Amino acid sequence: MMRLPDPVRAFAITAMLIFAAGGPPALAQGRAAAVGVETVETRSIAETIPLFAEVVTSREGTIASRISGTIDRVLVLEGVLVAQGEVLAELDTELLSILNRQAEARRAEASAGIATAEARTERALNALNRIEGLRDTTSFSTSRFDEAQGNYFEAQGQLAEAEARVQSAEAALAETRYQLERARITAPFTGIVLDVHTNPGEFISSGAPVVSLLDISAFEVEASVPARYISVLKTGLAVKGTTETGEKLDMTVRVLLPVEDPSTRTRPVRFTSPRLLEMPGTAIGQSLTVSIPISKPRDVLSVPKDALVQARGGWTVFVSEDGKAQPRMVQIGVALGDRFEVLDGLAEGDVVVTRGNERLRPGQDIAPMGGADQG
Repeated sequence: MMRLPDPVRAFAITAMLIFAAGGPPALAQGRAAAVGVETVETRSIAETIPLFAEVVTSREGTIASRISGTIDRVLVLEGVLVAQGEVLAELDTELLSILNRQAEARRAEASAGIATAEARTERALNALNRIEGLRDTTSFSTSRFDEAQGNYFEAQGQLAEAEARVQSAEAALAETRYQLERARITAPFTGIVLDVHTNPGEFISSGAPVVSLLDISAFEVEASVPARYISVLKTGLAVKGTTETGEKLDMTVRVLLPVEDPSTRTRPVRFTSPRLLEMPGTAIGQSLTVSIPISKPRDVLSVPKDALVQARGGWTVFVSEDGKAQPRMVQIGVALGDRFEVLDGLAEGDVVVTRGNERLRPGQDIAPMGGADQG
């Protein structure tokens, strides 16, 4: 008979003793499974349906030049974030500066003409008053009075012409100043440059596109909602959204647009969410799912979706009872966001397993890790 080496024989004897005693302590006693739990509760919840939605913006546009001219400099590139009032491009201002100086000189000339016309008018009025003062004397002359009166009226007309020339000169000066100011094309709002439509040296006409700008602070979500559900929605209503990567969004109805698509019988609804700006990579056209209510809120007994385990013939949940997981068959109703309506099988206050339930066995010891008190 083959004799085992001493070390091997010692190991075999030790193993036999351990198993004779019932195995290792951990296996003999078993460990409580760490699970997440929540409480079955009655909530005022509305039935919801998921709808496809996408990210849009309430402010996007092409910034155009207000005057004609030659592009001198383009100061931005695609993808750059610009602040409101920041200069995007500049037109050549050499000719505009010359025209502005000409307009200033003409205004000064017209202003001087007013001073001359006012002095002439004052002299004519004084002469007329002197002759008028002689009306009751033998020195009064009707012909001299008529001549003085005519001179006064003529001086008044010349003064009016001088004032009109000043107004015309000021209008011309305002026009050149307007063009000089508009030669600097600025961002009307803070945003991302999507496209640059011109280059230095190009001549552009008034109204020609210069830069396309997107206001990233105005991101919104738009969904086409079946018209039959519109009556349930209202401005300010809170709803839930989910991105394609599974990120959850708290959203609010901003506006229900009064436009209906006759082919689909849907109406556009806009939602806002602060998370849209905070999430990295948010883009126009990005897909989301929005859960919208399709009925008025009602009080229902509900259970978290994560508590449900598919079983033969229906659904099962594990209820925490005296530190053990006890399975129960349940009958569920409609989906209510991240919960389901409970029609039968559970009572308010039951503590159900929501995490780790896929590995549980009936009667297994469990250690709830939060969300509710152990039953």
